[in-house]
Amino acid sequence: MGNSFGKLYKLMSFGESHGKVIGGVIDGCPSNIEIDFDYIQDKLDRRKPGQSDITTDRKEDDKLEILSGVFENKTLGTPLAFIVKNKSYDSSTYKKYKDFYRPSHADFTYQKKYNIRDYRGGGRSSARETISRVVAGSIAEIILRKYNIEIFSYVSKIYDFSLDLNCCNIDKESIEKNILRFPDNSKVDEIISFLKKVKSKGDSVGGEITTVVKGLKPGIGEPVFDKLNAKLANALMSINAAKFFKLGFQDKDISASLGSEVNDEIISTDGTTKTNYSGGIQGGISNGNDLIFTIGFKPVSSIKIKQNMINSEGIRKEVKIDGKHDPCVVPRAVPIVESMTSMVILDYIFINNSKTI
Repeated sequence: MGNSFGKLYKLMSFGESHGKVIGGVIDGCPSNIEIDFDYIQDKLDRRKPGQSDITTDRKEDDKLEILSGVFENKTLGTPLAFIVKNKSYDSSTYKKYKDFYRPSHADFTYQKKYNIRDYRGGGRSSARETISRVVAGSIAEIILRKYNIEIFSYVSKIYDFSLDLNCCNIDKESIEKNILRFPDNSKVDEIISFLKKVKSKGDSVGGEITTVVKGLKPGIGEPVFDKLNAKLANALMSINAAKFFKLGFQDKDISASLGSEVNDEIISTDGTTKTNYSGGIQGGISNGNDLIFTIGFKPVSSIKIKQNMINSEGIRKEVKIDGKHDPCVVPRAVPIVESMTSMVILDYIFINNSKTI
């Protein structure tokens, strides 16, 4: 049904935007992993609404509750179940227009697929669902520490404000020094001012998130249909509002380049090259270089501007939808991208380990 992700490290998630809880069950988590609850909560706090003036006004604690699979702060190897309670929401703003299909939302498609839908904030199609991904991904990251793998993401573009720094020169510590998670402070004030104006008008903008995976050994990935880059694209394109996946450090349009311009150099004995247009993957398998990729996000579809909408009876009407929405979802999506990446990498390491004698 599309609510489970992974093969050996597997998440099944549940819950709706305005339901009682968002939760999940992790199957395949190894035993005796010490859970860093502060780390997981920090990830949830980076994702949660109401962080600043440039995010949605919805206020949520997003406090994690573990229901099973952990004893004395260590995993048991059994299914790990968890929930996060929804506390602060107002469904009344949605009831008035429950029969209308909001433009670029999943309202119409969910209705056609299930012949019923939860109109409160988008129900299951809401980005609130990504809480479960962040929890499972955070635990995956904790396990990946044992493999000396580091994963971090940052905002590399908002609207037409682009990061000038090469991803190889990013100071990881600078990412969380501003509310945009944009590691170039010289542009931050200008972008924040712009986003406040966008929010005041009830509009939205898109952007991009770049991810770097360090320490991944060569040989991780599967041939043909289960290529590492294909699974990463699948995972990351499943995030709400994600619209494109771009592999490698691309300082030029490789589709409009010569092979002599974008072929990576031969990998050295320490697994490094001076260029990384391949993004650390060749033939769908990691080559020992840093994994580098970028995800593009569209402007949030939930805007407070009058738009033409069609209701369930096919009647067109100009409607203004109220609610609490982000003018740009990209800063809050950073921990989600990190989490989905962590689950993919850990799952493939487990798959790789299962094939050795």
